[in-house]
Amino acid sequence: MKKILITGGNGFFASRLSQFYRHQYHIFPASKKSLNILDKKKVFSAIELFQPDYVIHTAAIAVTDYCNQNPDVCREINVTGTLNIAEACKQFQSKMIFISSEQIFNGNPESGPYGEDDIAKPDTVYGQNKLESENLLKALIPELWVLRFTWLFGMPEKNCFINANIFWDTIKAAAHHNRQKVCSHEFRGFTDVNELISQFHKVFNLPYGTYHIGSTNDLSRYDIVCLILKELGLEEHIHQIIEKDTEKYHKKPRDVRLKTGKIEALGINFSSSTSAIKKLIKDYQLHF
Repeated sequence: MKKILITGGNGFFASRLSQFYRHQYHIFPASKKSLNILDKKKVFSAIELFQPDYVIHTAAIAVTDYCNQNPDVCREINVTGTLNIAEACKQFQSKMIFISSEQIFNGNPESGPYGEDDIAKPDTVYGQNKLESENLLKALIPELWVLRFTWLFGMPEKNCFINANIFWDTIKAAAHHNRQKVCSHEFRGFTDVNELISQFHKVFNLPYGTYHIGSTNDLSRYDIVCLILKELGLEEHIHQIIEKDTEKYHKKPRDVRLKTGKIEALGINFSSSTSAIKKLIKDYQLHF
Protein backbone atom coordinates (compact mmCIF):
# COMPACT_ATOMS: atom_id res chain seq x y z
CA MET A 1 0.00 0.00 0.00
CA LYS A 2 1.41 3.39 -1.03
CA LYS A 3 2.05 5.93 1.69
CA ILE A 4 0.86 9.56 1.61
CA LEU A 5 1.78 12.32 4.04
CA ILE A 6 -0.57 15.30 3.92
CA THR A 7 0.48 18.56 5.55
CA GLY A 8 -2.31 20.76 6.86
CA GLY A 9 -4.05 17.47 7.57
CA ASN A 10 -6.99 18.98 9.45
CA GLY A 11 -7.91 21.38 6.64
CA PHE A 12 -11.03 21.49 4.48
CA PHE A 13 -9.49 19.68 1.52
CA ALA A 14 -6.96 17.54 3.38
CA SER A 15 -9.39 16.11 5.95
CA ARG A 16 -11.77 15.00 3.19
CA LEU A 17 -8.94 13.58 1.12
CA SER A 18 -7.77 11.48 4.09
CA GLN A 19 -11.28 10.17 4.72
CA PHE A 20 -11.94 9.31 1.08
CA TYR A 21 -8.70 7.37 0.51
CA ARG A 22 -8.19 5.87 3.96
CA HIS A 23 -8.66 2.30 2.67
CA GLN A 24 -6.60 2.74 -0.50
CA TYR A 25 -3.48 4.37 0.90
CA HIS A 26 -1.62 4.48 4.19
CA ILE A 27 -2.19 8.14 5.06
CA PHE A 28 -0.52 10.34 7.66
CA PRO A 29 -2.62 13.54 7.94
CA ALA A 30 -0.03 15.81 9.56
CA SER A 31 -1.77 18.65 11.38
CA LYS A 32 -0.05 21.75 12.70
CA LYS A 33 -0.05 20.13 16.14
CA SER A 34 1.64 16.94 14.97
CA LEU A 35 4.10 18.53 12.53
CA ASN A 36 5.36 22.11 12.71
CA ILE A 37 6.60 22.71 9.17
CA LEU A 38 8.88 25.52 10.41
CA ASP A 39 10.84 23.02 12.50
CA LYS A 40 13.14 21.69 9.80
CA LYS A 41 14.61 18.96 11.99
CA LYS A 42 11.17 17.58 12.86
CA VAL A 43 10.07 17.77 9.22
CA PHE A 44 13.06 15.68 8.15
CA SER A 45 12.51 13.23 11.01
CA ALA A 46 8.82 12.79 10.16
CA ILE A 47 9.44 12.11 6.49
CA GLU A 48 12.40 9.84 7.22
CA LEU A 49 10.31 7.84 9.69
CA PHE A 50 7.12 7.59 7.58
CA GLN A 51 8.90 7.22 4.21
CA PRO A 52 5.94 8.49 2.16
CA ASP A 53 5.71 7.78 -1.54
CA TYR A 54 3.87 11.09 -1.92
CA VAL A 55 3.77 14.28 0.14
CA ILE A 56 0.75 16.49 -0.53
CA HIS A 57 1.56 19.94 0.81
CA THR A 58 -1.62 21.84 1.65
CA ALA A 59 -0.47 23.64 4.82
CA ALA A 60 -0.65 27.42 4.40
CA ILE A 61 -2.05 30.64 5.80
CA ALA A 62 -4.55 31.51 3.09
CA VAL A 63 -6.60 34.35 4.60
CA THR A 64 -5.85 37.24 2.25
CA ASP A 65 -6.36 40.12 4.70
CA TYR A 66 -4.34 38.43 7.43
CA CYS A 67 -1.48 37.75 5.02
CA ASN A 68 -1.45 41.36 3.85
CA GLN A 69 -1.34 42.57 7.45
CA ASN A 70 1.27 40.01 8.58
CA PRO A 71 3.56 39.46 5.59
CA ASP A 72 6.59 38.20 7.52
CA VAL A 73 4.63 35.64 9.54
CA CYS A 74 2.84 34.38 6.45
CA ARG A 75 5.96 34.14 4.33
CA GLU A 76 7.56 31.99 7.02
CA ILE A 77 4.69 29.49 6.82
CA ASN A 78 3.88 29.75 3.14
CA VAL A 79 7.40 29.85 1.72
CA THR A 80 9.98 28.79 4.31
CA GLY A 81 7.77 25.97 5.60
CA THR A 82 7.15 24.81 2.05
CA LEU A 83 10.88 24.69 1.34
CA ASN A 84 11.44 22.61 4.47
CA ILE A 85 8.96 20.05 3.17
CA ALA A 86 10.51 20.07 -0.30
CA GLU A 87 14.06 19.62 0.97
CA ALA A 88 12.95 16.64 3.03
CA CYS A 89 11.16 15.17 -0.01
CA LYS A 90 14.35 15.52 -2.00
CA GLN A 91 16.46 13.96 0.74
CA PHE A 92 14.21 10.92 1.22
CA GLN A 93 12.97 10.57 -2.40
CA SER A 94 9.30 11.32 -1.82
CA LYS A 95 7.32 12.81 -4.68
CA MET A 96 5.75 16.16 -3.85
CA ILE A 97 2.40 17.66 -4.75
CA PHE A 98 2.23 21.37 -4.00
CA ILE A 99 -1.21 22.92 -3.71
CA SER A 100 -1.09 26.39 -5.21
CA SER A 101 -3.88 28.82 -6.04
CA GLU A 102 -5.71 30.78 -8.69
CA GLN A 103 -4.79 33.82 -6.59
CA ILE A 104 -1.35 34.07 -8.17
CA PHE A 105 -3.21 35.85 -11.00
CA ASN A 106 -5.12 38.34 -8.85
CA GLY A 107 -2.97 41.30 -9.89
CA ASN A 108 -2.89 40.63 -13.63
CA PRO A 109 -4.08 43.63 -15.64
CA GLU A 110 -5.69 41.50 -18.35
CA SER A 111 -8.80 39.40 -17.87
CA GLY A 112 -8.81 35.63 -17.39
CA PRO A 113 -9.14 32.80 -17.84
CA TYR A 114 -5.41 32.08 -17.53
CA GLY A 115 -3.38 29.16 -18.79
CA GLU A 116 -0.47 27.48 -17.05
CA ASP A 117 2.06 29.39 -19.16
CA ASP A 118 0.57 32.84 -18.60
CA ILE A 119 2.76 35.15 -16.52
CA ALA A 120 1.28 35.63 -13.05
CA LYS A 121 1.38 39.04 -11.34
CA PRO A 122 -0.02 38.62 -7.83
CA ASP A 123 -0.81 41.76 -5.85
CA THR A 124 -1.53 40.13 -2.48
CA VAL A 125 0.92 38.59 -0.03
CA TYR A 126 -0.78 35.19 -0.25
CA GLY A 127 -0.60 35.14 -4.05
CA GLN A 128 3.03 36.31 -3.95
CA ASN A 129 3.90 33.59 -1.42
CA LYS A 130 2.36 30.89 -3.60
CA LEU A 131 4.12 32.05 -6.76
CA GLU A 132 7.47 32.38 -4.99
CA SER A 133 7.08 28.88 -3.59
CA GLU A 134 6.23 27.47 -7.01
CA ASN A 135 9.40 28.93 -8.53
CA LEU A 136 11.65 27.81 -5.67
CA LEU A 137 10.25 24.29 -5.72
CA LYS A 138 10.71 23.89 -9.45
CA ALA A 139 14.37 24.81 -9.07
CA LEU A 140 14.82 22.40 -6.15
CA ILE A 141 13.08 19.12 -6.95
CA PRO A 142 12.30 17.38 -10.25
CA GLU A 143 9.57 15.05 -8.95
CA LEU A 144 6.97 17.75 -8.45
CA TRP A 145 3.37 18.46 -9.35
CA VAL A 146 2.07 22.01 -8.85
CA LEU A 147 -1.73 22.14 -8.71
CA ARG A 148 -3.38 25.54 -8.86
CA PHE A 149 -6.82 25.16 -7.32
CA THR A 150 -9.92 27.21 -7.92
CA TRP A 151 -12.05 28.00 -4.84
CA LEU A 152 -13.41 24.77 -3.34
CA PHE A 153 -16.91 24.50 -1.91
CA GLY A 154 -18.83 21.85 -0.03
CA MET A 155 -21.02 20.85 2.87
CA PRO A 156 -20.07 19.94 6.46
CA GLU A 157 -19.10 16.27 6.74
CA LYS A 158 -18.45 14.00 9.69
CA ASN A 159 -14.85 14.14 10.98
CA CYS A 160 -13.98 16.85 8.44
CA PHE A 161 -13.23 20.54 8.83
CA ILE A 162 -15.58 23.08 7.26
CA ASN A 163 -14.21 26.43 6.15
CA ALA A 164 -15.58 29.53 4.49
CA ASN A 165 -16.84 28.65 1.03
CA ILE A 166 -19.42 30.19 -1.25
CA PHE A 167 -21.94 27.36 -0.97
CA TRP A 168 -22.01 26.87 2.80
CA ASP A 169 -21.74 30.61 3.50
CA THR A 170 -24.82 31.23 1.33
CA ILE A 171 -26.80 28.55 3.15
CA LYS A 172 -25.84 30.03 6.52
CA ALA A 173 -26.82 33.53 5.39
CA ALA A 174 -30.22 32.25 4.30
CA ALA A 175 -30.79 30.23 7.46
CA HIS A 176 -29.78 33.00 9.86
CA HIS A 177 -31.34 35.89 7.90
CA ASN A 178 -27.92 37.51 7.80
CA ARG A 179 -27.98 39.83 4.79
CA GLN A 180 -24.65 39.88 2.96
CA LYS A 181 -23.04 42.07 0.34
CA VAL A 182 -21.85 40.03 -2.64
CA CYS A 183 -19.48 41.37 -5.28
CA SER A 184 -20.70 41.54 -8.87
CA HIS A 185 -17.24 42.32 -10.31
CA GLU A 186 -15.46 39.15 -9.20
CA PHE A 187 -15.02 36.12 -11.47
CA ARG A 188 -13.49 32.79 -10.48
CA GLY A 189 -14.08 29.07 -10.67
CA PHE A 190 -15.99 27.30 -7.90
CA THR A 191 -15.24 23.58 -7.54
CA ASP A 192 -17.07 20.89 -5.55
CA VAL A 193 -14.38 19.58 -3.20
CA ASN A 194 -15.61 15.99 -3.50
CA GLU A 195 -15.58 16.08 -7.29
CA LEU A 196 -11.90 16.98 -7.02
CA ILE A 197 -11.10 14.43 -4.32
CA SER A 198 -12.77 11.52 -6.13
CA GLN A 199 -10.34 12.02 -9.03
CA PHE A 200 -7.26 12.99 -7.07
CA HIS A 201 -5.54 9.61 -7.39
CA LYS A 202 -5.19 10.32 -11.12
CA VAL A 203 -2.71 13.08 -10.31
CA PHE A 204 -0.11 10.47 -9.39
CA ASN A 205 -0.06 9.31 -13.01
CA LEU A 206 0.32 12.75 -14.56
CA PRO A 207 3.63 13.92 -16.01
CA TYR A 208 5.39 16.20 -13.54
CA GLY A 209 4.49 19.85 -14.07
CA THR A 210 2.02 22.64 -13.35
CA TYR A 211 -1.72 22.13 -13.76
CA HIS A 212 -4.84 24.25 -13.38
CA ILE A 213 -7.45 22.13 -11.70
CA GLY A 214 -11.13 22.67 -11.00
CA SER A 215 -14.38 23.87 -12.53
CA THR A 216 -14.77 26.59 -15.13
CA ASN A 217 -17.26 29.40 -14.66
CA ASP A 218 -18.42 32.50 -16.54
CA LEU A 219 -20.74 33.94 -13.89
CA SER A 220 -19.86 36.62 -11.37
CA ARG A 221 -19.72 35.79 -7.68
CA TYR A 222 -23.04 37.60 -7.22
CA ASP A 223 -24.70 35.60 -10.00
CA ILE A 224 -23.42 32.33 -8.51
CA VAL A 225 -24.91 33.20 -5.12
CA CYS A 226 -28.21 34.06 -6.83
CA LEU A 227 -28.10 30.67 -8.56
CA ILE A 228 -27.56 28.88 -5.25
CA LEU A 229 -30.51 30.67 -3.67
CA LYS A 230 -32.77 29.96 -6.65
CA GLU A 231 -31.87 26.27 -6.60
CA LEU A 232 -32.60 26.21 -2.86
CA GLY A 233 -36.10 27.52 -3.58
CA LEU A 234 -35.41 31.02 -2.26
CA GLU A 235 -35.71 33.04 -5.44
CA GLU A 236 -38.38 35.31 -3.97
CA HIS A 237 -36.13 36.13 -1.00
CA ILE A 238 -32.86 36.83 -2.81
CA HIS A 239 -32.87 40.56 -2.11
CA GLN A 240 -33.63 39.94 1.56
CA ILE A 241 -30.59 37.64 1.86
CA ILE A 242 -27.99 39.37 -0.30
CA GLU A 243 -27.18 42.83 -1.56
CA LYS A 244 -25.32 43.37 -4.83
CA ASP A 245 -21.97 45.02 -4.19
CA THR A 246 -21.19 47.07 -7.29
CA GLU A 247 -18.39 49.10 -5.72
CA LYS A 248 -15.80 46.44 -4.93
CA TYR A 249 -13.48 45.89 -7.89
CA HIS A 250 -15.59 48.25 -10.01
CA LYS A 251 -12.51 50.02 -11.44
CA LYS A 252 -10.97 46.74 -12.46
CA PRO A 253 -12.94 43.50 -12.11
CA ARG A 254 -11.19 40.72 -10.24
CA ASP A 255 -10.87 37.82 -12.68
CA VAL A 256 -8.83 34.80 -11.54
CA ARG A 257 -10.51 32.16 -13.70
CA LEU A 258 -8.31 29.34 -14.92
CA LYS A 259 -8.06 27.44 -18.18
CA THR A 260 -8.20 23.72 -17.45
CA GLY A 261 -7.69 22.24 -20.91
CA LYS A 262 -4.25 20.82 -20.07
CA ILE A 263 -5.47 18.57 -17.29
CA GLU A 264 -8.71 17.72 -19.09
CA ALA A 265 -6.67 16.36 -22.02
CA LEU A 266 -5.05 13.96 -19.54
CA GLY A 267 -8.36 12.59 -18.26
CA ILE A 268 -9.24 14.74 -15.23
CA ASN A 269 -12.50 16.53 -15.96
CA PHE A 270 -14.88 18.67 -13.94
CA SER A 271 -18.46 19.82 -14.19
CA SER A 272 -18.99 23.53 -14.69
CA SER A 273 -19.46 25.46 -11.46
CA THR A 274 -23.18 25.87 -12.13
CA SER A 275 -23.68 22.16 -12.83
CA ALA A 276 -21.70 21.17 -9.73
CA ILE A 277 -23.80 23.46 -7.53
CA LYS A 278 -27.06 22.12 -8.90
CA LYS A 279 -25.91 18.53 -8.42
CA LEU A 280 -24.84 19.12 -4.82
CA ILE A 281 -28.21 20.65 -3.95
CA LYS A 282 -30.00 17.72 -5.60
CA ASP A 283 -27.78 15.11 -3.92
CA TYR A 284 -28.37 16.58 -0.46
CA GLN A 285 -32.06 17.26 -1.22
CA LEU A 286 -31.69 20.82 -0.02
CA HIS A 287 -34.76 22.97 -0.35
CA PHE A 288 -36.08 25.71 1.89
